[in-house]
Amino acid sequence: MQKKNNSKERKIYLRKKTITKVSILITQIALVVLFIALWEILANKGIIDSFITSQPSRMLKTFMSLSQNGLLEHLGITCYETIVGFLSGAILGVIIAIILWWSRFLSKVSEPFLVVLNSLPKIALGPVIIIWVGAGTSAIIVMALAIASVI
Repeated sequence: MQKKNNSKERKIYLRKKTITKVSILITQIALVVLFIALWEILANKGIIDSFITSQPSRMLKTFMSLSQNGLLEHLGITCYETIVGFLSGAILGVIIAIILWWSRFLSKVSEPFLVVLNSLPKIALGPVIIIWVGAGTSAIIVMALAIASVI
């Protein structure tokens, strides 16, 4: 049976660690709130151009307006497409890596092609992917898959 180390020094140490973590979190939150408040004040006073940098209150109003017009539905669809694409890409990448690891011959044969595909900017494949699979969810998933996998 193992003894728990509940010494007084350990409790003091753990308490200090907790206080430090909480202090850091509170300071981080305070800095964000201060930054947003300062941004809002400077935009209202005209010191910074709110046309270029906008301002927090205007962004919140826009978000609330868009939320009533289906923004959250579109965010959900985008998250779905991204997660499916990247999970598929990760799984495909692992499968390809295992195959290339097991077969030295396939690894050597495919090496120059993988180097070329890896150096290709993936965003350049966008129009080609749209032509191949059509515009919509499938194209977005294939694009995320291409970015996440070896190809």
